[in-house]
Amino acid sequence: MKVLDTDYLVIGSGLAGLTYALRLAPHGHVTVLTKRSRTDANSSWAQGGIAGALGEDDSLELHLQDTLVAGAGLCHPDAVEILVCEGPERIRDLIRLGAHFNTEIGPSGEEVLSLGREGGHSRNRIVHTADYTGWECERTLLEAVRNAPSVEILEHYFACELLVRSIGHANVCVGVLALEEQTGDYVAFRTRATLLATGGCGQVYEHTTNPSVATGDGVAMAWRAGVPIANMEFIQFHPTTLYHPKARAFLITEALRGEGGRLCHKDGETFMERYHPLKELAPRDVVARAIVSEMQRREVDCVYLDATHIPEEKLKHHFPTIYARCLEVGIDITRDLIPIAPAQHYQCGGVVTDLYGATPIARLYAAGEVACTGVHGANRLASNSLLEAMVFGYRAAEHTLRCASEPLSEEERSFRWLAEPAKVSTGDAEADKEVVRQCKRLMQRNVGIVRTTAGLLQAREALAAALERFGADRPSTVEQWEARNVVQVGWLIVESALRRHESRGLHYVLDYPEPVESERHDTVLINKMS
Repeated sequence: MKVLDTDYLVIGSGLAGLTYALRLAPHGHVTVLTKRSRTDANSSWAQGGIAGALGEDDSLELHLQDTLVAGAGLCHPDAVEILVCEGPERIRDLIRLGAHFNTEIGPSGEEVLSLGREGGHSRNRIVHTADYTGWECERTLLEAVRNAPSVEILEHYFACELLVRSIGHANVCVGVLALEEQTGDYVAFRTRATLLATGGCGQVYEHTTNPSVATGDGVAMAWRAGVPIANMEFIQFHPTTLYHPKARAFLITEALRGEGGRLCHKDGETFMERYHPLKELAPRDVVARAIVSEMQRREVDCVYLDATHIPEEKLKHHFPTIYARCLEVGIDITRDLIPIAPAQHYQCGGVVTDLYGATPIARLYAAGEVACTGVHGANRLASNSLLEAMVFGYRAAEHTLRCASEPLSEEERSFRWLAEPAKVSTGDAEADKEVVRQCKRLMQRNVGIVRTTAGLLQAREALAAALERFGADRPSTVEQWEARNVVQVGWLIVESALRRHESRGLHYVLDYPEPVESERHDTVLINKMS
């Protein structure tokens, strides 16, 4: 088996991974693995923007408090303080690298950032590029990587297993086993430090705003290696995604509600005033549950977002992507109501890390959506995700330089223990696809916005049987690995949900409809079989 050496290894090419890579670029060779092309990352799909206390009427304290309120009592205050305090500098880093964010003329005639507002925020603090901020951030960092000769991006390499050794009294990650998709060969990467930056798990659900690459690979890989996983029951459903038979679940950014968009039924009846004093700008979990409640009350498949009262030029200028995508299916958002329904959007839990992105396994880090830093608690505040990716990707790099930049010892470098992966049958590809389809339907039905204990138990039993079906053999295709990861992460979400006997934030279960103070703690799962 081929073994490749690199100083630092990054799994994933989104904002967290690229921020980490650029910080380490002056200090050694950095290899970034991405399972598709370099632009296929959740970061690219982020519409709304990046939250940062940059306005004259804003403060770090206000941003901190808004985040804590949204997190429903489970945020780690020290992590949130780091996020809001270091966030503005990371935003300035992007601007220095050439990111083009929307600007306006300030009160003194100077050009200033145009700051939007989204649900849960008490001030306008969303830095954005129209409605494709994630893509602009990704473009900026990829351009910087192209100008950094010590960073290489290897496309179509699927990271399968963390290579972890028990040395002395510690477990140490010495590299990653990857599958080179074009050749079908396994390749071992040996490295001083590894960052998991694989994004989320949207493909575990039938309806999601996430791209097809979001199959929960990092969480599943970490679980198999024995890394603790926390708070996976908190899955954020974006309240407003396009509901249309001719289009996939396309996100309608919260910023459109921030500009005055109203939720209503087809006959124009509004309803958010019955659920929260902030109406359309309530936290996402409140808005999502309100929409589901209204759909059930009226026995309809969707509700509507009305933006027709917003000036036409403003809609076209601030939301060009949404305007164009809706027009493709015959909806003119300047004149027509937009049919919407909630869809899976973001995981608030993940791989357990400390405040520097370090996991309990030495030389292994995690940042971005794959990680559970403690920032989001039970519900993510809008537009904190890109911020978290950059802040903790940068902090992970800083920690790497201090604690994991020394070359591997002779014992750590030895790969004699690593057996050549056996070539196994590709199996029944159609059967695997059907298992995944069933898993997605089950998760959508039983583990969505409103849950019951009976439904969760049914889901756990079915997912455990699916995992058993896959067996212990190492897959030989990317599709097989993705199928296993989807089912594995689905099981982790269900198991976490069954351990929380209350409703809090994004986890709403009919059997326990109220929050309970004794349940105010993280749900941590440990794989004792690893």
